[in-house]
Amino acid sequence: MELVEKHRSHNGSQEVYKHLSDTTNCNMQFAVYLPDNSKDCPLLYFLSGITCTEQNFIQKSGFQQFASKHQVAVVVPDTSPRGEGVPDNEDYKLGYGAGFYLNATREPWSRNYKMYDYITKELPELISNKFEFSKSKIGIFGHSMGGGGAIQCALKNDLYKSVSAFSPICSLHNSTFAKDMFSNYLDNNLDELNTYDPLTLIKNSKKKFESIKIDVGLSDDFLKDLCIDDFIKVCDETGQKLLVTKHPGYDHGYYFINSFIEDHINYHVLILKNVD
Repeated sequence: MELVEKHRSHNGSQEVYKHLSDTTNCNMQFAVYLPDNSKDCPLLYFLSGITCTEQNFIQKSGFQQFASKHQVAVVVPDTSPRGEGVPDNEDYKLGYGAGFYLNATREPWSRNYKMYDYITKELPELISNKFEFSKSKIGIFGHSMGGGGAIQCALKNDLYKSVSAFSPICSLHNSTFAKDMFSNYLDNNLDELNTYDPLTLIKNSKKKFESIKIDVGLSDDFLKDLCIDDFIKVCDETGQKLLVTKHPGYDHGYYFINSFIEDHINYHVLILKNVD
């Protein structure tokens, strides 16, 4: 691992690292915020949305002051592989910044675009070996593509004890954001898509969380593409408790996230403090 940048922030350290990933076959960057007393502290993973890198969240959300207050570490991976030889596309919904937190199965994407394995396997192992954070008090949250990614990762992995999302893409079947991804990454294979689709996973998952917190702005230009109401309906049918707040006047961007990031960190802290 190579330290790319380090900044003092709210009685802690905001750091960014680069490393060669065996999973994505390229260099990957991730950010990590370490409060001053980080040994055995709770750990949150934040998954960002389409077009983002790790920089958007660490520069715009203002989370550091609340992570410091509660002595929580926060890891923010990039949203896709990047670099020489990694396939890309002019469409912002495909290629760089649009990894969708899944493992691509179709060439040429399948060589590098294995973000599900990177997020749930390689990166947690690297973090566990490099830092002294808690090995059990771990949660995950995200925004838009990353909100849906956080939900699907949480439902399939016992590593995560808490989960929340800002404006998550809840249906990979119905969202126009996922149309090009489906054909290019997964070769239109419905069975593969269902293994990453939050709606399908909620219907079929035996795992239940104490709750799933979702915040969404009602002035979000992409509201129909998120399929939030469909997710609410399925959770009601399956008995998964949801804490959904719809905010009048708020859109899809980082002003919205910045406004409610404290609520999300508080939410995770309350759950994780009771984890052994």
